[in-house]
Amino acid sequence: MQNVDSPMRWVLMTVDGQTYALPLTAVDRILRMVEVTPLPGAPDVVEGVIDIQGEVVAVVSIRRRLGLSHRSVEISDSLVVAHARNRRLAVIAESVLDVVERSGGDVVSTSDIARGTHYIEGLLKTDDGLVLIQDLDKFFSFEEARSLEQAMENA
Repeated sequence: MQNVDSPMRWVLMTVDGQTYALPLTAVDRILRMVEVTPLPGAPDVVEGVIDIQGEVVAVVSIRRRLGLSHRSVEISDSLVVAHARNRRLAVIAESVLDVVERSGGDVVSTSDIARGTHYIEGLLKTDDGLVLIQDLDKFFSFEEARSLEQAMENA
């Protein structure tokens, strides 16, 4: 994670009524929802792809990743464009709330709390309660990452 004393900024967004956070350093931009082109052969967590200034970017669903009930993408949704370890992703958010700054002491590792939460990096303490920190580097399993690469090459 990070140094306990160093402050870090986080982008807060909601999915299915739950607030999630991404490090501001990982976020490139926030876009209004646009038409998403289906991507045959992509993992289930991929809604499709969009074109951002000539770059094809996979649109991913935290809702699908965590097995939450299906909800169609709505025009009022946002796309949080962020970079993971080796690719840019557009994360579907029902709303983008704010950017907050918190010290490293306000971050709790999920390994300290529960097992089986490898898509979640930790918990962030905010004035409104605890927020789940999404780990985009671990969003795809190895097999999903391979099938996404193949699907994008075939498109």
